[in-house]
Amino acid sequence: MFRTHSCGDLRISDVNKEVTLSGWVQRSRKMGGMTFIDLRDRYGITQLVFNEEINAPLCEQANKLGREFVIQIRGTVNERFSKNANILTGDVEIIVSELNVLNVAATPPFTIEDNTDGGDDIRMKYRYLDLRRNAVRANLELRHKMTIEVRSYLDKLGFLEVETPVLIGSTPEGARDFVVPSRMNPGQFYALPQSPQIFKQLLMVSGFDRYFQIVK
Repeated sequence: MFRTHSCGDLRISDVNKEVTLSGWVQRSRKMGGMTFIDLRDRYGITQLVFNEEINAPLCEQANKLGREFVIQIRGTVNERFSKNANILTGDVEIIVSELNVLNVAATPPFTIEDNTDGGDDIRMKYRYLDLRRNAVRANLELRHKMTIEVRSYLDKLGFLEVETPVLIGSTPEGARDFVVPSRMNPGQFYALPQSPQIFKQLLMVSGFDRYFQIVK
């Protein structure tokens, strides 16, 4: 099984459960004979504990993990001695009994943190890394929830969602067309519609008196 829970699921009521988690290594810190790793996925962060006295080879393996390594662990949920009120899983930790490295990773070009040290240019270059940050993910989740609410509201009012074409034949108007070359028809072009008016009119005369579209 790839995982039994996400990294944001576990609570104090899950203490003593055997679980399997998968995710990215957020950060690692060594304190005495113990190694602590924050494991992150889309849903949150869970602290992992490796004890050198209990399993020295496993602890040594954990010490070799770098940031953004993809790992899978199995272990037992334990109540944390020092709780973290800043995260939902801050009351528990996982005493790891098995560690599998699913994918190693080079050191990322910027920190995957809310307050990252990466500038706009480098974040756009490595967009797939930037999307792992909480702030960016939260924006996508907010947009998702807003579109669901808009669709639900308009649906109750009897509106029908219709997606109209994004490429059409050029129709000379006041502004210059944004043209897109046709690969199948060399020398010919499509254009982005300057106004959805023609499609609105087609829908209206077809009987769709209430229509909406969430544009991309």
